[in-house]
Amino acid sequence: MNNEEFRQWSLRAAEWGADYRAGLPDRPVRPLVEPGDIFKSIEVSPPERAEPMDTIFADFEEKILPGMTHWQHPRFFAYFPANAAPVSVVAEYLVSAMAAQCMLWQTSPAATELETRVVDWMRQALGLPEGFSGVIQDSASSATLAAVLTMRERTLDWQGNKKGLSGQARLRIYSSDQVHTSIDRAIWVAGIGEDNLVRIPASGRFRAMDTTALEAAILADKKAGLLPAGIIACVGGTSTGGTDDIAGVAAIAKRHGLYLHVDAAWAGSAMICEEYRHFWAGAAFADSIVFNPHKWLGAQFDCSIQFLRDPESHVRTLAIKPEYLKTHGHDGIINYSEWSVPLGRRFRALKLWFLLRAYGLDNLRTMIRNHVAWSEGLAERIGGEPGFELVTEPMLSLFSFQHQAPPGVDPDEHNLRLVNAINDDGRIYLTQTRVNGRVAIRFQVGQFETTAADVDAAFGIITEIARTLT
Repeated sequence: MNNEEFRQWSLRAAEWGADYRAGLPDRPVRPLVEPGDIFKSIEVSPPERAEPMDTIFADFEEKILPGMTHWQHPRFFAYFPANAAPVSVVAEYLVSAMAAQCMLWQTSPAATELETRVVDWMRQALGLPEGFSGVIQDSASSATLAAVLTMRERTLDWQGNKKGLSGQARLRIYSSDQVHTSIDRAIWVAGIGEDNLVRIPASGRFRAMDTTALEAAILADKKAGLLPAGIIACVGGTSTGGTDDIAGVAAIAKRHGLYLHVDAAWAGSAMICEEYRHFWAGAAFADSIVFNPHKWLGAQFDCSIQFLRDPESHVRTLAIKPEYLKTHGHDGIINYSEWSVPLGRRFRALKLWFLLRAYGLDNLRTMIRNHVAWSEGLAERIGGEPGFELVTEPMLSLFSFQHQAPPGVDPDEHNLRLVNAINDDGRIYLTQTRVNGRVAIRFQVGQFETTAADVDAAFGIITEIARTLT
């Protein structure tokens, strides 16, 4: 592809993207395909000779697009959002065109310095105090892994990376059962072992971990000769929005000298609104906090910010400095590859810079407030509808519900049939979870272009399809 062809196809791709976004309301949210349909449509062997772009693009539209779930659809109410505000997509065009490897200051000074600035913009926007610095990771999973590795190294007096875990006392990390499964993976990858992730019982409206039980578990482990290393607290858990008493947990962490990591991957975006900050009161005392602008805030995936109270411990855990990665003649510069597990890094700060400037915090706050209000209104309507029951009340814009099963029908089976029927219908997309062992249907409002009319339509669709199953 020469430069003129690159120009032509770049323009066509941009026009396609605008048309795609404009036409999303007319598409089913989830594709109406069976497992294997797309795989069988792709040629078995790679091409020996070059094919024209017209053919490739036509195959994309004919074979690939029909198998895509449309995460930017205004009636996407499943999981959590993975928003890509149009302005962030434009920024990603520029990032892809430059294709810079932003691992060191010298490999792209602007990428490093813009990252430092926009992370501090976000610190201010979320109401976190001065003293926190941070880094843009690819995802909350990577941020949590980095936090767990730092817990491990700090507890082992920085000998884990050098000597390994063999022969060391068993490390212990504490969380509720409401945290994301990325915490389990971080424990695995860090070599700590699943058996050493201590699950603290959760209860109450917000399913917070019991701080009395937390401290008792820490004391019991110390008495048994184990090594408590850290606590992972949750604000806005994936299942039903589980949210811990961060201030209470932080006090226990301080008392026992433990590293505290706060996972606010989804709910952290809402903290740009001052009235929601009570949900993470005490977060200023955490050692690290992660939130994902690529969820609710509108930055295209991937873009996850990890705030750090003591970046030196973090860098001491992760940094490797071979001669070929040194920047000679400059002291005190930041090389963000030393703040993350991967060496290679995308220019993630650009889309966040574009987004914050193009929308401003006022517009982003309005969007989040609308989503919360619409979700609360829908929860009230569903809770008052005959045959429906709220299982968990709204935590910000997330709640869950159940529909009453007909006589003789297992309630879990009935609610799974309902959520599958809703998704097969295609007009909205929901997901399920389990609360106290029983199936519940999740509903969250968070897609960037969702309107009140979309949420209202969801109520009609849910109740209409439920009637067909009774």
